[in-house]
Amino acid sequence: MKIFCVGRNYAEHAKELGNEVPEEPVIFMKPKSALLQPHTPFYYPEFSNELHYEVELVLRISKNGKYIPENQADKYFDAISVGIDFTARDIQAELKKKGLPWEKAKAWDNSAIIGKWVDANATLKQKQIHFSLLKNGEAVQKGDSNYMIFSFQQIIANISNYFSLNIGDLIYTGTPAGVGECVVGDLLEGYLEKEKMFELTIK
Repeated sequence: MKIFCVGRNYAEHAKELGNEVPEEPVIFMKPKSALLQPHTPFYYPEFSNELHYEVELVLRISKNGKYIPENQADKYFDAISVGIDFTARDIQAELKKKGLPWEKAKAWDNSAIIGKWVDANATLKQKQIHFSLLKNGEAVQKGDSNYMIFSFQQIIANISNYFSLNIGDLIYTGTPAGVGECVVGDLLEGYLEKEKMFELTIK
């Protein structure tokens, strides 16, 4: 199982981190070990002093494919959820400064959170998919799929030009503006529309 992540897929988020708005999807990957398993506590990573949350819509791949056309991409995922791409921002800043890969900041064990799944066909009938993250009961990120730079279909087509997509792969589709720091004791809750998808306390 592969975990694909899209960076800088919301213009306002790219701007808040001082990055250029990309002309094609920025793709990076997390290993299977990055996925926090159900009923497993999440611990603040010992190597970071600046842990950031990034809430995202997540797609679950349901069909094997390669070189997938955009107009066929909807057939390749069957479920949508909300998740967090946790980022050790201090580590990432050092790596970016040196022009090095991001894996140490993005791909460590348990750095990918996933909520419960909902049927993609039902969800896609809504032209706008809203999602949000609450920290200690206060909304800190609000997302709207209409503001994605690259659509689900464009992302799937682009990834499949480089990598085979296989049943069970996950795609984190990018985070909106509002990313920020979290500390031990914070309660994070992810919502798809008004439905809670996950709840997580940082240990």
